[in-house]
Amino acid sequence: MDNRDMWLLNLVYNKTEHQFHTSWRLDYMAALDIRPESKEQVDDFCQKVAKEAEELVSKFFPQKIEELQTLLKTSFSCDDPASLKAPLDIPIPDPVKEEAKRKKKEEKEGKKDKDSDKEDEDSGPPCGPICSNEVVESLLQAVKPQIQMLKEKLNMVSMWVQLQIPKIEDGNNFGVAVQEKVFELLTNTRTKIEGFQTQISKYYSERGDAVAKASKQPHVGDYRQLVHELDHYQYCELRLVILDIRNTYAVLFDIINKNYDKIKKPRGDGKALIY
Repeated sequence: MDNRDMWLLNLVYNKTEHQFHTSWRLDYMAALDIRPESKEQVDDFCQKVAKEAEELVSKFFPQKIEELQTLLKTSFSCDDPASLKAPLDIPIPDPVKEEAKRKKKEEKEGKKDKDSDKEDEDSGPPCGPICSNEVVESLLQAVKPQIQMLKEKLNMVSMWVQLQIPKIEDGNNFGVAVQEKVFELLTNTRTKIEGFQTQISKYYSERGDAVAKASKQPHVGDYRQLVHELDHYQYCELRLVILDIRNTYAVLFDIINKNYDKIKKPRGDGKALIY
């Protein structure tokens, strides 16, 4: 056997060995070692998710739409902005008395240094603690559970839609595209809802700053008015939040109901495989 024959023999052997290893790797990758009891557990979980999500869409969403409609007609039907004003128990100082008090104090203790000025700024108002707006606070306590509830329901429906996505194959993917569009809508809605919670925290921060300014400079009427404006603005925003939550339930019900067959069986009967 000459060198050329040996070279051809080695080439054939190496090619055969490469094909064997490649085939073995593909077979290994294609068959994941899953115990039957594990697959049964996951299948049971998926069935429970599907059942709960479908009940949410068919029963819970319509109920929430009606409930939020009632809430809008009762708690969020304020026509008089003045009724939202919370009393600010911050006394307006008499300029003459304040000037006399300041001079008397300077005569006794001397001129204040910068440190003592800073301590006065950090101290609380002479009127004592200033309460929050009880009307707006009660509405906040009603809205926050609605936001959290919607987030949880969106999470459940999103998972259900994802679990209906079939094995990736060429062709006949229109139903899968519908699933992806619905999932995109759910994701964008969740992001928007999370912004509502940030907005609530921002209200407390801004109102606290406004109250602090009003108490430190009680003679400035604009600071007092700023507190009332923030309360009224927050009321309007909370009403919009409830409107958005109600609309979200309605839109999701409509979209899922219209495309239920494509979500449930994106490739028709016999091809809706869960992976």
